[in-house]
Amino acid sequence: MNLDLHRRRFLAGSLAAAAGAAAASIAPSPACAIDPIQRTGAQRFKLACAAYSLRKYLDLKNPTLTLEAFIKQCAEWGTDGVELTEYYFKKPITPEYVLGLKRTAALWGQDVTGTPIGNNFALPPGPERERELETFARWIDISADIGSPAIRTFAGSPPRGVDDAQGRKWVVECLETVCGHAARRGVFLAVENHGGVVATADGLLEVVKAVKCEWVGINLDTGNFHTADPYGDLARCAPYAVTCQLKTEIAAAGQKKSDADLPRIIEILRKANYRGYVTLEYEAADEPMTAVPKHLAELRRVLG
Repeated sequence: MNLDLHRRRFLAGSLAAAAGAAAASIAPSPACAIDPIQRTGAQRFKLACAAYSLRKYLDLKNPTLTLEAFIKQCAEWGTDGVELTEYYFKKPITPEYVLGLKRTAALWGQDVTGTPIGNNFALPPGPERERELETFARWIDISADIGSPAIRTFAGSPPRGVDDAQGRKWVVECLETVCGHAARRGVFLAVENHGGVVATADGLLEVVKAVKCEWVGINLDTGNFHTADPYGDLARCAPYAVTCQLKTEIAAAGQKKSDADLPRIIEILRKANYRGYVTLEYEAADEPMTAVPKHLAELRRVLG
């Protein structure tokens, strides 16, 4: 998207202020941390596919597939939605391109379920953090414009020599800096259990519980806990999930990867009263054009 336009939006929201003061400079967001999400009534899961599943074809260094073609392929595979990863957006990103993707998704009956981006919030105040915050704010706008309800958010890793506890405090500061803008645009900040300072359930829950904003939750990646009890950690975090990426493999600490117990994972989501999309993010070794539809069919059966 036009970077000058988004820079103006960013500055207008006071998000380009120094990181140490930025949280106070933006319009106030709900002054409470997210609680376990209370949802009742009929439970329904929807099936989606992440663009990252077809990364070998979407890689912009040598693309053989566009995001538009990915959307149509997912529709042919029978999904309800598509997760559009920032890495594969054609650059430079223009408003026309973003709205074109939104139009294609609508015409092919696909919801845009999330916009994963790459970021690092485990940074001290300074120019590098400011660049991360400004880029992130632009992607909040892109997410809202394309109709995505959530932006997949990394916590990241702190600089060498800084402990994870300090890194998590910086992540909280960054999330509180951008969450007012996210709330105004109606986009959840879905923090993923993606290593770094949130490699464990304790670390991830520490972050999301500390942020004073109801628009912050968890992107529950079912393959990213490499702890002694990955399934137990998923169960602890599921009540805070606003999005879910499902992997076909799982690896406990000290063990090799093995096939994920899909019924067990879905039961964890059921017990947490999770609603919405279960997004296949395929990372295993088999050819994705044949493996992805196979796993989508299996997931559809398990989801009922």
